[in-house]
Amino acid sequence: MILPRIGTPHAWAIGLGSVTRERLAGPVETVCGRLPDGLRGTFYRNGPARHALGGRRYRHWFDGDGMVQAFTFTDAGVQHRGRFVETHKHAEERAAGRFLYAAFGTRFRGARLREAADALNTANTNVVPHHGRLLALWEGGSAHGLDPASLATEGPITWSEATAGKPFSAHPSVEPDGTLWNFGISPMDQALMLYEIAPDGRLRRAESVPLPAVPLVHDFAVTQRYLVFLLPPMHFRLARLMAGRSILGSYRWEPAHGLRALVVDKADWQRRWWFQLDAGFVFHFGGGWDDGAAVYLDYERYAGPGVVNDFARRIMRGRTPHLDPARVTQARLDLATGRAEETQLAGASEFPALHPGYVGGRYRFRYSAVMDGEARHPFMNGLRRLDLETGGEVRYSFGPDRIAEEHIVVPKPHGTGEADAWLLGTVLDLTRARTHLTVFDAAALGDGPVFEAALPYALPLGFHGNFAPT
Repeated sequence: MILPRIGTPHAWAIGLGSVTRERLAGPVETVCGRLPDGLRGTFYRNGPARHALGGRRYRHWFDGDGMVQAFTFTDAGVQHRGRFVETHKHAEERAAGRFLYAAFGTRFRGARLREAADALNTANTNVVPHHGRLLALWEGGSAHGLDPASLATEGPITWSEATAGKPFSAHPSVEPDGTLWNFGISPMDQALMLYEIAPDGRLRRAESVPLPAVPLVHDFAVTQRYLVFLLPPMHFRLARLMAGRSILGSYRWEPAHGLRALVVDKADWQRRWWFQLDAGFVFHFGGGWDDGAAVYLDYERYAGPGVVNDFARRIMRGRTPHLDPARVTQARLDLATGRAEETQLAGASEFPALHPGYVGGRYRFRYSAVMDGEARHPFMNGLRRLDLETGGEVRYSFGPDRIAEEHIVVPKPHGTGEADAWLLGTVLDLTRARTHLTVFDAAALGDGPVFEAALPYALPLGFHGNFAPT
């Protein structure tokens, strides 16, 4: 059912295998603890799950077709199911029995490359519940609507006639009132798309912001008053695409341009502020807030784009890569003076998360995956809670033979504080070749999971997910 790369000596290669069924379902075995009484709903995750087809294998981790996983919590326990997102690309290539299209990081000889981004859409990066439906998301094209119960694909979402087929990125931010903010980078249009979606799922605003150079951008921050973007000097060059390179290969690292920060007023998108920072590469933000005069944010800063250019390629060939990890970095952007200040915090991490009730406002606790101890694989194997006020931290290690994936913060019902929550995510156990679900009390992370369950199989390593309470 799930096939790792043939011939690799590494146990961790099972996390980069392909699911050979269109759907998954299996019993979930309790390993330890008890599912908390107040934790009821569905935990959705998304990630690339078809890396090989018709004798060809993708060369980049980000290329595989998206498969949404659903872990549903009821009084009877936990149930799991998974289903591929039925994009145009997935359906056509499944019928043909081979890959037909170019992908983000792979361009086979003879592969089709279409101007319409949705022809290449893998819907493999995130899945977001919003106003009763699921949004399966990719960086470069439309959101795909899914049925929350069956995971059946309803098709690409068109927010308006003017935005049809435009990029709708994989990292929207949902404020406590249900307002969804998002963006999209359009290389061909040399523009940044901005979106505001109302709590009822209708488009309020969409606008295109011209960019002098088109960067590779994965995430952004939302504060009470502003949208904040960090634009790395990883710029799209059309001539490289026309010369036969992949989409990723068409981006060029140009550190002399530095890392630019763009702040946009949420109430008036014409009010914008630009800042200049030292060159660096960014995937994920922890969060952001503002006091009106200045914007404060934290993010994972890489020295360069090795994580996307080298790491995500080498692991697909079964090679252990070297990676300078991301460093947690705090930034202050002064809107009056145009001055930007940065401070690096101790330790390295990825997949940061915060309490969803604090999106846009000032927060104290930041959760993330970390490398803890001597892992026998090139991924994260622990979790950390970082107190941004005191600098104190609490860690939990899964050990050397487990891969820690993203863990999200799920508020407890009737919770009264930022730490009154659970931390929920998945872990790949390499010794038993199966995926585990883990639930922590966010206030007692170091005590270990309060509940852990295991699937009878290993799921391919995924990216992002969210929780929908019942």
